[in-house]
Amino acid sequence: MKNLSFTEIPIEELKQVLSDTIRTEIRKYNFSTPPETELITRKETATILGVSLVTLNEWTKSGVIPCYRINTRIRFKKHEILDAVNNCKTIKYRRAE
Repeated sequence: MKNLSFTEIPIEELKQVLSDTIRTEIRKYNFSTPPETELITRKETATILGVSLVTLNEWTKSGVIPCYRINTRIRFKKHEILDAVNNCKTIKYRRAE
C-alpha cells in the first residue's frame, strides 16, 4: 500500500493544479453539441414558411417538409424548417410585355 503524505501548498496553487487537471481530463472526451431539436407546431411552421395550414399539410403528405408524429400531434424540427427556408432557390423570370 502506498504511503500518503500531506504538504502545505498555497490555496491558489491548489486551485491552479485542480483546474489544469480537470481541463486536461475534459479534453480527452469529444463533447459535440447535438443539433437543435426544438419542436414546433403546425401553426408555427406555417407562419415561418408563410403558407396556410392546408398547404403545409399537402407538403408534409408529399414529403416536401419532414414532420414527426408524437402520439396524435404533428411537430416539426425548427432547424430543419429554417434550413429549408435558407436553402430555397429563387427563380427570376421576366414578364411578357
